[in-house]
Amino acid sequence: MRSTLYNVAFDCADAFELAQFWSKVVGHPLNDDDLPGESTAAIALPTGLHLYFAEVSEPKTQKNRVHLCLRPDSTRDAEVERLLGIGATVAADRRNADGSGWVVFTDPEGNEFCVLRSAAERAAGEAASCDRADAAH
Repeated sequence: MRSTLYNVAFDCADAFELAQFWSKVVGHPLNDDDLPGESTAAIALPTGLHLYFAEVSEPKTQKNRVHLCLRPDSTRDAEVERLLGIGATVAADRRNADGSGWVVFTDPEGNEFCVLRSAAERAAGEAASCDRADAAH
């Protein structure tokens, strides 16, 4: 017996606005029945996983205990620039001179997430120790 991961839930102040930001991040639309002013919104990903946004009254007060790690289709650095352009904020830049590492961001409501190197960048022959650092993150 096992369980299958169905969704990743975000508590937030404005479900529709935060879902619109994440829709731009992942390149998939909100569900057709999600409208401004509603207390929940969702994005169905092609993998079957959903990003679910639900309004709560209390604000975020500390670091996430769980966060998303994204592997871009483009290069990590190109994705960093794209995310900055749609409203993400860099919380910590963990990129290394040898090309390894990642960047920690916050979304518009302060939820942390990371951008790793792309699969192509990992396959380009970088040192195995760099790959272990990414995998451990």
